[in-house]
Amino acid sequence: MTRRYLFTSESVTEGHPDKICDQISDTILDALLTSDPSSRVAAEVVVNTGLVLVTGEITSKANVNYVNLVRKKITEIGYTDAVNGFSANSCSVIIALDEQSPDIAQGVNTAHEARTDSEEQFDKIGAGDQGIMFGFACNETPELMPLPISLSHRIARRLAAVRQKGQLPYLRPDGKTQVTVAYEDGRPVGIDTILISTQHAASIGDITDDAAILAKIKEDLWTAVVEPVFGDVKIKPDSATRFLVNPTGKFVVGGPQGDSGLTGRKIIVDTYGGYSRHGGGAFSGKDPTKVDRSAAYACRYAAKNIVAAGLAEKCEVQLSYAIGVARPVSIFVDTFGTGKVDDDILLELIKENFELRPAGIIHAFGLRKLPSERGGRFYQDVAAYGHFGRDDLDLPWERTDKAEFLKQAATDRSAALA
Repeated sequence: MTRRYLFTSESVTEGHPDKICDQISDTILDALLTSDPSSRVAAEVVVNTGLVLVTGEITSKANVNYVNLVRKKITEIGYTDAVNGFSANSCSVIIALDEQSPDIAQGVNTAHEARTDSEEQFDKIGAGDQGIMFGFACNETPELMPLPISLSHRIARRLAAVRQKGQLPYLRPDGKTQVTVAYEDGRPVGIDTILISTQHAASIGDITDDAAILAKIKEDLWTAVVEPVFGDVKIKPDSATRFLVNPTGKFVVGGPQGDSGLTGRKIIVDTYGGYSRHGGGAFSGKDPTKVDRSAAYACRYAAKNIVAAGLAEKCEVQLSYAIGVARPVSIFVDTFGTGKVDDDILLELIKENFELRPAGIIHAFGLRKLPSERGGRFYQDVAAYGHFGRDDLDLPWERTDKAEFLKQAATDRSAALA
């Protein structure tokens, strides 16, 4: 019997309060690593009406003007009008930073005292903390991501683009998107619901009635946002698809005036939209010695190459680490019954062909050097619209350069066991 079910994922725009915080945290990280690649960073940000608080632990030789960085990023996001209760030029910026605890730092301190591109050093430099990380890939989209989160991100990015380009000038920076996909026997077959909540001006031209404003926004979003997003997508909305816009009727008060924001509070948006498991650790504001970030990238890299090789339709990889210990405590692979070879074979291939030691991951992906190599900004660009499945950025963990090798190696391994 065919099993039909619905699955929903959401995204948020860069003007969402939590995403403002993520982007500021990663802007700080970019600046510090650009000046001092050995910087140890755990930058946390809080925003509220008229207020930005930057806190956390930072150890760096870099000389950074944090207040200027904060104001520049808020301007870029689009909060430049004090009428909205939050503006780059008028908000208060409070800096309250400490250095990293020496007890926590000692497990990775040798990374700054010796070469980090040798096998000997890779084994000496431990993880910056304990924890569990997951990576996932599936063949539902060209970027090997689940369809619900892929569509939610695409709509959110398009929503921001029509605002920034002036196509829909009445839109404001805060927004959320949500897509519900219908599945049959594990495969997407239709679009059940599209939801967009977007901040907007109190009036649109000479339109001041709330109902008329909502009708105008709904019409414009379908034409300027939804239709272009689905232009090259095989599964499209149809007459049965529900399209919901600002369900409360209006969304004028938004951003940090409407809700406080906090770094690391959108971890499901950052990853797989709830489709895959999550270890609980946030990414933004953390330097690459934090395995919450770097090992999650390594997990995605391994899972994506397995799916790209055709060895599974879905693949999830879990790693766990102990603070100060270089090699993972455990490695787990699950293909949910879609594997073309046994999961145990895939596990061995991952162990043999993917660098999973923290210093090795940093070196393999160039995680310390990427900000300076890309003009002083790298991490802030993945801080909104997801860290995975990005076709607009050249992310080292999104490459499928090991796929062909894995395909042949798996074939040879299976033949040898037959």
